[in-house]
Amino acid sequence: MIEGLRIEPATLDDLPALAELLYDLFSHEEDFVPDREKQLRGLRLILEQPARGRIFVLRTTNKIIGMINLLITISTAEGGFVLLLEDLVVHMEHRGQGYGTRLLDYAVDFARKKQFLRITLLTDKPNTSQKNFYLKNGFVESGMVPMRMYLPANES
Repeated sequence: MIEGLRIEPATLDDLPALAELLYDLFSHEEDFVPDREKQLRGLRLILEQPARGRIFVLRTTNKIIGMINLLITISTAEGGFVLLLEDLVVHMEHRGQGYGTRLLDYAVDFARKKQFLRITLLTDKPNTSQKNFYLKNGFVESGMVPMRMYLPANES
């Protein structure tokens, strides 16, 4: 176990390290292409407006080794506030040591304390180890099928 390890809210100063973690994550996901500028823009939108969500980091004394990103939304089905777990990533050198579970446990504890009603996430279909990680940590498969419609950027 790494000494001095702590989980805390991310800050704007953390943006470069967070973008690097997302670059690694998106390099391995079928649906996304890593783009540091887009990742920095999205992270900044969350960090500058806490009502949009929270980003928590797993930090040593001198670097960030993991992050979890929770977006806040409202569910009409649940009748209240829910979270979308957008990103959970641990630096490749530190995977398989329980740090992802620590981040997830922290996020679930945060959600309970703030009385969110549900946490939803999307995981890659072929990634059995990723899917098993979430199942082992209390998530259940949904009958819902995710679908997307990409909208072109406004060019005016």
